[in-house]
Amino acid sequence: MSFIGEEIARQPAAWLKAAAVAAAPDSGLPEPGERVAVVGCGTSWFMAEAYAVLRESRGLGETDYFAASEFPHERAYDRLVAISRSGTTTEVLELLDRRRGRYPAVALTADLTTPIVDAAEHILDLSFADEKSVVQTLFATTALTALRAGLGEDAEPLAEQVRTALDAPLPEEWLAAEQISFLGRGWAHGIAREAALKMREATQGWTEAYPSMEYRHGPIAIAAPGRLVWHFGPDADGLRPDVAATGALFVDHPEDPQADLVRVQRLAEATAVRKGLDPDRPRALTRSVILEPAGS
Repeated sequence: MSFIGEEIARQPAAWLKAAAVAAAPDSGLPEPGERVAVVGCGTSWFMAEAYAVLRESRGLGETDYFAASEFPHERAYDRLVAISRSGTTTEVLELLDRRRGRYPAVALTADLTTPIVDAAEHILDLSFADEKSVVQTLFATTALTALRAGLGEDAEPLAEQVRTALDAPLPEEWLAAEQISFLGRGWAHGIAREAALKMREATQGWTEAYPSMEYRHGPIAIAAPGRLVWHFGPDADGLRPDVAATGALFVDHPEDPQADLVRVQRLAEATAVRKGLDPDRPRALTRSVILEPAGS
């Protein structure tokens, strides 16, 4: 088994442990009513989106999300949430340094030996969800589970749902798909973006991601036989008949979008293996992006 396969399988137990970590009184997670910014890079950016939309939709306070490199430093916040598996990503560390003294930050990381530990006032230790694979699966969803637990959500039903996603077969139509478009409404759009990234990273495949209701506004033009449209969450907007008319296969599941994401992680691994690719070490990618100082 690849590293990524083992890491995908560890998610139910890790999610439950993450909820316990988030419940600690000194977690540093946002309080209701605070104005919060959430940042990350790559996969962590998409987890930031999912959490930010969830938090704000629950009326717990204005919550913005940004790629760390695009953070608007002129804005004021009550708290910054930074997600970084490696704890060494240049853009995240630079952001944490620039905001120092203005508002507190909490960082979610898998490595307590890295610079991020000294760059944030609070650290959420998710080292039990660290990974050997370059491609993130376990850490990303564990971080999101911790953040959702901080909103008062129960991780037990989520862990139970993911066991279903781990056991379900992967149909041949999914494995053979020429192209996949991922869709989601609200916070599930962040999940859709992560799903598309996972397939691109591991399989070098053609994938796209859109808010569900935007799909009819142009992207549906590429739907065709042999292609797949994957909707996170039940199709409440009547997209299935429109997709069926194109000959593309429409897929949706009743589980929570985060649990359904695990199916895509499994699909990414299986498709990579079928193509003769190494799902643990994608082309041109590294565990962390560490940039040389400007002018060096």
